[in-house]
Amino acid sequence: MSSSAASGHHPIAEVAPLSLCAREPHVPADRLVAEMVPPPRFETARFDTYIPDPNQPSQTEAVRVLSGFAAGLGGAHASGAGKRRWFQKKAAAPAGPRGIYLDGGYGVGKTHLLASLWHATPAAPEQKAFGTFVELTNLVGALGFQQTVRTLGGHRLLCIDEFELDDPGDTVLVSSLLSKLVGEGVALAATSNTLPGKLGEGRFAATDFMREIQGLSSHFTALRIDGEDYRHRGLPEAPAPYSEEQVTKAAYATERASLDDFPHLLDHLSKVHPSRYGALTDDLGAVCLTDVTPVPDQSTALRLVVLADRLYDREVPVLASGVPFDRLFSEDMLNGGYRKKYFRAISRLTALARDAKGLVGD
Repeated sequence: MSSSAASGHHPIAEVAPLSLCAREPHVPADRLVAEMVPPPRFETARFDTYIPDPNQPSQTEAVRVLSGFAAGLGGAHASGAGKRRWFQKKAAAPAGPRGIYLDGGYGVGKTHLLASLWHATPAAPEQKAFGTFVELTNLVGALGFQQTVRTLGGHRLLCIDEFELDDPGDTVLVSSLLSKLVGEGVALAATSNTLPGKLGEGRFAATDFMREIQGLSSHFTALRIDGEDYRHRGLPEAPAPYSEEQVTKAAYATERASLDDFPHLLDHLSKVHPSRYGALTDDLGAVCLTDVTPVPDQSTALRLVVLADRLYDREVPVLASGVPFDRLFSEDMLNGGYRKKYFRAISRLTALARDAKGLVGD
């Protein structure tokens, strides 16, 4: 018997952990389209698995409204696509908003409800699309505007999670895209922490783009969902950061874990397009980070937000040493125009840190 076994300690595995910094994924456009489905975390999300807070009646009302919306999407495509004869005129798109906009704070279950709507809509998976706002704009970048319209135009439903307008170019792009899709009869559903008429507020000169913003707002009926972050409701506080030695040992002992120095990872993210962050996290069992420090600037912070979203979607636990996740972003960032994104990232990374607690031995 070896001395390590006799003492009860397990030696570090011979296989070195993975490294996110060593990955440079290339994602073909067809994969971007094929992956426009609810992420793994929400594969089993259904209206009957959403647990409304009894103190928040708006959550129960949201389930009722969305269930009815899904049922109303049954039958033929709103534009009659695929069923018209050559001599028939294209049916006009229905008057009034063709979408529902779920507004509420982080952690009230908006993504769960959006995924439930996707699952409940009576249409084949290839007739429904689900993606974040960033993934949608990345799709346009990969396919081009007209091809994106052709690709999504035959869909029954387009679900857009984490709807945010971060710059004027995105405002015009998304306004034009959604107008085209609504004209094709596509129903829309979106989630955000910002009401449609307030998109872009505090981030750029929104008044210069009010026409486009109001155009976006006209496509949606807003549905407010109140409540506190369920990720912290009745749960213990996130574990404090671990030592570098603990994180390293856990990385070696955990199957398919990655191990990276946090500053180096932030630098690597600047060299990988955010549309590839999902592929960057393919097949990971855990993400282990050493020397977590506050992010140095806003561009870096926004890239980290996207990575946090992809890790959360894929339920990848995150184990870290350094500063706790609630100190990642400066006070100026948390009080600025992107504050809702940063708070969402803190909330999600905290949840993943809880998930990682079992990776560290006693």
